Amino acid sequence: MSEGQDLNIERRGVMLVLSSPSGAGKSTIARNLLEEFSDLEISVSVTTREKRGSEIDGKHYHFITKKEFVRMQESDALLESAEVHSNFYATPRDPAENAMREGRDMLFDIDWQGGQQLMEKAAADVVSIFILPPSMIELKSRLIRRAEDSEEVIAKRLENAKEEISHWGDYDYVVINENLDEAFHQVKSILVAERLRRDRRHGLYDFAQTLIG
Repeated sequence: MSEGQDLNIERRGVMLVLSSPSGAGKSTIARNLLEEFSDLEISVSVTTREKRGSEIDGKHYHFITKKEFVRMQESDALLESAEVHSNFYATPRDPAENAMREGRDMLFDIDWQGGQQLMEKAAADVVSIFILPPSMIELKSRLIRRAEDSEEVIAKRLENAKEEISHWGDYDYVVINENLDEAFHQVKSILVAERLRRDRRHGLYDFAQTLIG
């Protein structure tokens, strides 16, 4: 029996949205959640950019053409979308809505713009968490230790972080990632608690009736 589940009482799924500036630990926490919760699914976005050699279509992204993207957008088949470096990224509507109906939880590792759109379109299902760094000095240190970007790119990421952090107040929960283990524990606790919310567990009525007789 998974944490946050009991007696197979039917419930609606949770859209767990994680957002943060680059380097704050969002993706690491997301990976840890997927390892800890075998019944938690990652939302696979569609994108119009070219597939990289190490990527698998359908696992990392669904790779589509710009024409297909426009068709999906015009038919309201997307829950959220964004343009990044002349490429489009988006969350398909059907997989997410099917998961919610079937009581399956989905994890969304997305930026504040995508998170904001999900909150607007699926407010009742979204549980949003913003991950903050303990300081801008520490955020810079983490980006440097990551050793993935040039000094110019790091400077740009730090500048963008100020805009991203300004949206922390739009989220349900805020976790300060000073210690990764503690931050992960807090995010995990939020998911467990949200799974137990009365308004998500539509099978509670029948269960309570069996107790009352």
